[in-house]
Amino acid sequence: MAREYGTENWIDWCPGCGNFGIVSSIYRAFSEMELDPEKTVLVSGIGCSGKMPHFVDVSGVHTLHGRAIPFATGIKMSDPDLEVIVNGGDGDLLGIGAGHFVALGRRNLDILVMMHNNRVYGLTKGQASPTLPKDTQTKALTSPNLQSAVPPLSLALSTGYTFVARSFAMDSDHLKEKIKEGMEHEGAAFLDVLQHCVTYNDIHTADFFRDRIVKSEEPEKERSEAFKKIREFRGSEEILTDVLYQDTEEPTFSERLEKKLTGFEERPPAVQNIEEDGKPILDQKEFLSRFDDLIFD
Repeated sequence: MAREYGTENWIDWCPGCGNFGIVSSIYRAFSEMELDPEKTVLVSGIGCSGKMPHFVDVSGVHTLHGRAIPFATGIKMSDPDLEVIVNGGDGDLLGIGAGHFVALGRRNLDILVMMHNNRVYGLTKGQASPTLPKDTQTKALTSPNLQSAVPPLSLALSTGYTFVARSFAMDSDHLKEKIKEGMEHEGAAFLDVLQHCVTYNDIHTADFFRDRIVKSEEPEKERSEAFKKIREFRGSEEILTDVLYQDTEEPTFSERLEKKLTGFEERPPAVQNIEEDGKPILDQKEFLSRFDDLIFD
């Protein structure tokens, strides 16, 4: 049952928050995939979305602001057999964490990044996030937003993600399926989850999204065609969702690394012995002696 993936921790998001739709969709997706909790890792940063590992009964890490992706990268590279999912807010992933977001796409590492996109910094009282459109003034802002918005789908496409999709937090059936598809994809997967913030964003409400969402017919296989589809909706009242692009041919980062480190996929760091009979395999004194002749100024 889906609820078997829930914990006993009190879920303390604001009543009506879009995160409730996201966590319920995660429960359902994990249940249908029959994921092993010990082989599944949720990694989060800071923000309302950062609490997700506390509410899902799998392995999890609640990390630093903007650093969920490098944490997840280390976990996946140590043990490629793990299912690794990042949950981060639009501010966390595209603000302080933007460089790491780009790096993951370039590597095509087999991780699903779920972005909780409510266009504000919900935990820190409603400041404009990188996805809030310019000249928009939500209830927590004293004046309209001065900065242009970062386009998440275009950024993911341009930096190498091989699965790019969008869903809506309150469409649980659709979101559940996109989570499953993103996790089943071999490579860097990005899922932009539109959600409403009931406390600080009085413009992009649940009804705002419901009235505007349209679904893409099928994913594009060429990045140029995916960009073209996105451009067609630029400036439109409609918001395009579903899987917009998928490339199943591009080698993953583990496959690329295997060509340089033969045997990496069979013997990644997590399965290598570091001790025998309680003693470290590496002789630290011998290792440090190699640097005796170096002079440090």
